[in-house]
Amino acid sequence: MTITHAPATPATGASAALPTEAPDHERVLITRGARSGLTIIVAVHSTRLGQALGGARLWHYGQWTDALADALRLSQAMTMKNAAAGLARGGGKSVIAIPAGTTIDAATTHDAMLDLGDAIESLGGAYMTAEDVGTSAELMAVVHERTEHVCGLPPEQGGVGEPADATAAGVHASILATLGEVFGSNDPEGRHFVIAGLGQVGGRLARSLAAAGARLTVTDVAEGKRALADELGAAWVDPAEAHRVEADVFVPCGLGGVLTPEVVRDLRVAAVVGAANNQLASRDVAALLQERGIVWAPDFVVNAGGVIYLDVASVPGADQAALDARIEGIGDTVASVLRSARADGTTTLEAAERLARTRLDAGR
Repeated sequence: MTITHAPATPATGASAALPTEAPDHERVLITRGARSGLTIIVAVHSTRLGQALGGARLWHYGQWTDALADALRLSQAMTMKNAAAGLARGGGKSVIAIPAGTTIDAATTHDAMLDLGDAIESLGGAYMTAEDVGTSAELMAVVHERTEHVCGLPPEQGGVGEPADATAAGVHASILATLGEVFGSNDPEGRHFVIAGLGQVGGRLARSLAAAGARLTVTDVAEGKRALADELGAAWVDPAEAHRVEADVFVPCGLGGVLTPEVVRDLRVAAVVGAANNQLASRDVAALLQERGIVWAPDFVVNAGGVIYLDVASVPGADQAALDARIEGIGDTVASVLRSARADGTTTLEAAERLARTRLDAGR
């Protein structure tokens, strides 16, 4: 079996420039996998609140430095996400770089997971990983052969499985909260949503919003996802045109970097709420959204359901009702951030970062 991923391009957000300033990360490990020969990067941004938690990404990159930039950016975002979610967790991320234009088979993927486990184990418990783009609960079980510092294992192996349901539930709650702040009602019935990306989370959101009576326009780079559009009675649009559709809410659920200045200028929606990580191509895009009167629900608050699930459900005897309530509470956090930004005249990014930093400082 051969596992193939689309090459990373700037349009997907998977390629990023290295920062010119020195990173404020606690540790960054760059190693060549002894078995797979692939470049493996583990970035531990912060352990101020506890062991760093963040997923493992297996993806194509044009240069290994693109993978490094991705790991630095994503690990920093995990610190903010975990803090804003009120978790006793720091932020980290691991990235396994597949050279652009190549494919890796199942054996190499297996070897890469063992290599990742060795890299994580060498950090002495500073970082715990989980599934992310390009990986799965089953692959985390392979990582577990080399380290205990992994969560989200398959249920049949005593784990809690993949967190897509929880992530989608948190995004759904965030969408309802944003509707309430923007339109005065959190009822999605009759509202028009454009969902860009129908993967595990985006597909679940499409189903839940359709069930609530929403009108949907959807897209994905995989043509096979048209079947879901047909099933739900949703309109289909080319991925490059999704952000130009006139609607109530744009819902980015693919890779990051989708909100560029050019995209923001073309948006014809009142709000942006989605599951994708690192949606802003640059910080100044938050101000552009504010200037256009488009309410952006910060991604690291919106998509925290997955890490909340992995952190809380992994504790023996975890109460499912309490966990569900905590994920549902993401909507309350989003509403608070939006109100704070409006009251202070700041961007929603600044308001969300202020919340996260307050919790980081309190846990110092």
